[in-house]
Amino acid sequence: MTTNHILTVMEQHNSTQEIEPTELGEELSPASDLAESPALQAVEVQIDKIADRKRQITAQIQIPHSVEKVWQVLTNYEALADFIPNLSQSRRLDSPTGGIRLEQIGSQRLLRLNFSARVVLDLEEDFPKTINFQMVEGDFKDFSGSWNLEPCSLGEQNGTALCYTVKIWPKAMMPVSIIERRLSQDLQMNLLAVQQRVEQLASIG
Repeated sequence: MTTNHILTVMEQHNSTQEIEPTELGEELSPASDLAESPALQAVEVQIDKIADRKRQITAQIQIPHSVEKVWQVLTNYEALADFIPNLSQSRRLDSPTGGIRLEQIGSQRLLRLNFSARVVLDLEEDFPKTINFQMVEGDFKDFSGSWNLEPCSLGEQNGTALCYTVKIWPKAMMPVSIIERRLSQDLQMNLLAVQQRVEQLASIG
């Protein structure tokens, strides 16, 4: 929404220490069987090269709950950091236009160093179909995208086809290939986390 509202986990290298490509490859490799689990494999990820250092990443998942329930989770913006991996803060800010403005901070530990990134996002909601977001301030040259929700049929059960699309243009502090790989892995976990949150709230609701 980092929107992560998500709208996702965001990261940026904030150290001048030289990093060997082989070390980056080792660090970004899955540390457990989680990346191979059937649940994560249910999240489809597509990466498109828009320009030399600009990418569009799309992640999709089908959730066996109504669009309204998924929407409720996505738009509870200040609770996103409670369940989205590596999202350390998500809070509403005053908007000069009276709309929805979020500040989100993502953090991770990579190669024994701390990485973090901050974005301020302006959001537009079109209930219950779309949440668009655009960075107005932050640690990227561009960070914009949308959440799209569509009703779908999952066998005899109604569900939601949830799609998250982000266009990202990182600053020159890290190779774009590293950001690309990291975000692809993170988006799988993020969408799965949304599904688990929806199921959790449905079970107690």
